Parts: sequence; C-alpha cells; structure tokens
Amino acid sequence: MSSTSVIENVIINGTKLYFSISSKQGRRPIILYLHGGPGDACIPLTKKFNSELEDHFIFVNLEQRGSGLSYYKFSPEENLSINTMVEDIHQFVLYLLKRLKQDKLIIMGHSWGTVLGLYFIQMYPDLVTQYIGIGQVVNMKRNIDLQKAFLRTKMKNTAKLDQLNFVHEPTKASLKLTKMIVAYGGSIYGAKNYRKLIWPFISAKDYSFKDLIHRLQGSKQSIQYFWEELMDVNFENIVHFAIPITFCEGRHDHHVSSQLTAEYAAKITSPCKLIWFDHSGHFPQWEEPTKFNQEIIMLLDSQAN
Repeated sequence: MSSTSVIENVIINGTKLYFSISSKQGRRPIILYLHGGPGDACIPLTKKFNSELEDHFIFVNLEQRGSGLSYYKFSPEENLSINTMVEDIHQFVLYLLKRLKQDKLIIMGHSWGTVLGLYFIQMYPDLVTQYIGIGQVVNMKRNIDLQKAFLRTKMKNTAKLDQLNFVHEPTKASLKLTKMIVAYGGSIYGAKNYRKLIWPFISAKDYSFKDLIHRLQGSKQSIQYFWEELMDVNFENIVHFAIPITFCEGRHDHHVSSQLTAEYAAKITSPCKLIWFDHSGHFPQWEEPTKFNQEIIMLLDSQAN
C-alpha cells in the first residue's frame, strides 16, 4: 500500500514548518506524529511503513523546527528550548484543528517526540483525545544506567564503555553510548546499524539531495541545542493524565529502555495501556509496521465506539 499523503508548509511562530498530510480528509480523526531525535525528521519513513493509517485517519507528520524539510540554521539568539518546540506544536495543532474543523486530535510521539508529547498533553489536555507514545522516554538518567548495563552483557571488553566521561562531557558521552547501543543490536532488533531506515530517504521523491544534507545538518544542530536539556527529563513523578495514554514498546528496546516504560506504565493511575512488540527494538512502527498499524487502528476504533 503506497502513501497518498502530500507535503505542505505553514508559518508557525515565525518559522516555515513542513508536514505531510493525508490527501483523504473528511471527518476522520486526526493523528499528529511527532518525530524523534531531536532532529530526526522522518516523513519518508511514515509514508513507507505507516500509509495504512491514512485509510482510517488524517495522518499528519510534522518536521519540527530546524529539522528535515523544515531545516534552517539555528542561532543562539533564538534561546531555543524544549518549551519552544512544545509551543510550535501548540500553534500547529490550533492551525490543524481550525483548518480541519475539529476540536481535538490524537498525539503520537516517538522517542524525543514522546518528551514533547507528554509535556504537550499536560499543558493542553483539552486539545487531545488520546496520547500514543512509541519508545517512550521516562527518565533519561536512569536510561543511561540501563544502557550501560545492557552493553556490559554484550561487550567482551568494556574499556571503551568505562572511558566515557559523563561528568565533564555528558552530551558527548551519552551520544557515544547510544552509538554503542546501535552497534550491539540494542536499537533495531536483529540489526547492528540503521540501513533499514536509511534507504527510504534515499529513494524518497519528497527529499532532494539538498534535503538529505539538510536532514543531517538538522539532526546535528538539534542535538547540539537540545540534548543537554533532554538529559534532565524525568516523568516518573507524573502518574495521572487527563486523557487516555498508550505506550507502544519494542520488547528489545535498549536505546530508550522499554523496561523503564513498563515500570512507569504500572504506576500510572489514569487510563493507560501498554502494547508490546516482541520482534522490535526502538522502532516498532517501522520494525513491525503491519502489527503496529493494526494495533493503532484497533485501539482507536475501540475508543471511538
């Protein structure tokens, strides 16, 4: 099944943001997808792997400020923060709801996008019917401890791991740690690289060669500007939400620990569901796309009826 979504753009908070949107619209429920990273814009991936959702929803994938098709060079004068990104999402949501003549939508976030998503639903619950977190971030500092523990079970020689300096170079150390996670199969289940997720970009009609370069530049600058603040994120004390939430977790996710998410889900006192993907790591929406798409369709159909 091929995607029929189209690429559009809109000025939000003074910045031109690009997004894909289902060409079939009508009165379908809206899903707004918030990509990971920071900076990992992914329209070619959702168009390739998640086009089935377009038959049931108005599926929108926003390429965030400075990322992918929305790339521009950040400047220190902007004082960018996680809150900047959440406010972009807020204004974009208001734009979508007005345009599509609806009152609320579904927020779907992946990885870094789950940070933006959980902040958003706390600040603007009246605009959201349901939250879906994929590879949910819970506590970044605890996640680092679990990443190290996973690698110690895989590495014959832990010298490189032991040399990481989290005191003086926390960002550099955590990025190196994440690269090790990928290389030892803790990110994509059964793989030690991201090749599966690279080809859809190279073959994408929506991304020119210049856009591919911009995506790499956008990812690099987003990490530079947001990673330090991301490292302090901890949702563990927030256990009640005004809307139903669902976590979609790869059983083998050691990139953003699914073990942490399962522990967190068990503590949440408001409606919360955890869906496991037994053959996935950090990307169940693209590692097991058929199951993922069907689970989302069933989940939201059951809530609508």
